[in-house]
Formats: sequence, structure tokens, C-alpha cells
Amino acid sequence: MLRKSISCLAGFAFCLLLCSTALAGNHKPADFPLRVHVFAFQGTSHSYGGRVTFDEGDGRANLYENGEPKALEFKFTCPDHLRASFGYETYRARWKKSSANTLEMLLPEVGKPTSTDVCELKVDLKDSMAYVSASKVVPAADFKRWMERTQYDPEHDKNVPIALRPRRSPRLSLRLAQPSRIDLSGCRTA
Repeated sequence: MLRKSISCLAGFAFCLLLCSTALAGNHKPADFPLRVHVFAFQGTSHSYGGRVTFDEGDGRANLYENGEPKALEFKFTCPDHLRASFGYETYRARWKKSSANTLEMLLPEVGKPTSTDVCELKVDLKDSMAYVSASKVVPAADFKRWMERTQYDPEHDKNVPIALRPRRSPRLSLRLAQPSRIDLSGCRTA
């Protein structure tokens, strides 16, 4: 009887462990309304038994919150490798409930599009500044004007800025619109 009880409890504990592991990597993106663009970071991977157990380090990024860009410097701890944002790509994030200066950022698992891990970022916000590269900051108001002109708004899934159309002179446009009016009669041929 005791053997049955122990094996039943062990089976139940195994099922709980399996369920919690399966659910741990699946987070609702809607619960992460903010966006973070990681420009650069330096970190160290810690491993055990040939498998990465966590990454930690520091870096620079922009936070997009309520339509406003804010530069931030951060220290991170991630259960997997952190990657810098590619192009204008951003990561989903939210403020951690128990801490005013900690963000939780969703990190997609490579090769598993529906599975995510959560990185913890301890941040130092630069409210009136925004990064345009890993080493260059500009006033946040200037960056906000650029966002409005190019319709770049990662919080509302406008993840690629629309290029500004170059201004052309009306004369050039007229010439390009009427190519049949070009007179080639005075040209010599070889």
C-alpha cells in the first residue's frame, strides 16, 4: 500500500513538473505592451553540463512606452542567449510588478516560434534622450519627430519606418514623364 502511495505521488509530482515546464515558456504577448530595441550588450554565458543555464551582462537600448522613446542602460539576466535587435526589430516588455526599475522582456526561443523566455532588465532610464546607435544619443523630442514623420511606432506594430520621399523638381518630373520628346537627330553614331 505504501509503495502504491509513493508511486502515485511521484507520478503526480512528475506531471506537475512537466506541466509547469511546458507552460513556463509560453507567455501572452498582450501582457507585454512595451517595446525594447537592444542596440548593444556585453555578457557572459553560464553553463552547466554543456548547456547554457543563463546569460548576464549589461547593454544599451531604447524603450518605447506610450509613444515616447527613452534611452536606457541595463543589466540583464536571461535564461538563454540575448541577441541585439536586428534592423528596427523590437522585443516585447513590461514593467515588473514588484520593482519600479525592472523590465521583463520576452525573448523568443530560436527555432520555436511560439515559445518564449523572460529576461529581466534592471534599467537606468535617460528620459530626455534616445539612442540612434550603440554609441550615439539624440534628444528624445528629435527622435519622436522622426518617428512621426516615418510612421514608426513599434508599440502599434508599425515596425518598419516608411522612407521619406525625396523631393523632385517639377521640371525633372516633366522630363521623365515625357521621354518621347527627346530629340536625338543631332547625335552622331559610331
